[in-house]
Amino acid sequence: MMLENQNKQIILTAFLLWAVILLFQFTDLDINFQSLFYDVQTKTWAISKDEPLADLIFYSGFKKLFIVFSVIVVFTTIFSFFKKINLLEKYKKGLIILSLSLVLVPSLAALKNITNVPCPVDIIEFGGNSIDVKILESYPKDYIQEKKQRCWPAGHATMGFSLMALYFLFKNPRNQKIALAFGITIGVLTGGYKILIGDHFLSHTLVTMILAWLVILIINQIVNKLSINKT
Repeated sequence: MMLENQNKQIILTAFLLWAVILLFQFTDLDINFQSLFYDVQTKTWAISKDEPLADLIFYSGFKKLFIVFSVIVVFTTIFSFFKKINLLEKYKKGLIILSLSLVLVPSLAALKNITNVPCPVDIIEFGGNSIDVKILESYPKDYIQEKKQRCWPAGHATMGFSLMALYFLFKNPRNQKIALAFGITIGVLTGGYKILIGDHFLSHTLVTMILAWLVILIINQIVNKLSINKT
């Protein structure tokens, strides 16, 4: 019964993912929303990439903290297979799900290498030299690209949204909701920063969040199936 419910969640999340992709594909929501943070007169964004404090908190500093946290979680998970400790045994399955999520969700950034979607700063509307091409569109045959674009999905936000997997580390419903809210908040803050400096559209961040949750749900389902088969 539990696995059937997990299947429904995966299907609903996949449906939501496509719904969001199509919503932004056939509307101008991205351009309209992004315009709120771009000054046409000065050709500057709401936050400058050169702002050191914002960069430290939401980008470079966060990346370092995330790497340290991920290494600790992964090594703790590996350690739990060699040393029987009651506390680790209690949270072992959650640790496995979290470890895999911290590794696999950020790996979604590799999709940038094949999607060829430009960032806001790259397109003509915001001072760049590229035409605006959405994820389900192709460049015109006579269009000559100066460089391949790498902006979909939102790579930096994958790290923040991978923390949504903390939901499966806890057993108390209240703690699960707090953990999920924490992961979403970190993802929104890191992804939002990239929007404010012109590095990503809103759709990039929303799609990344839903895609990250979909991957986490699939990881959870696989781990649960393996756990059931062992018992």
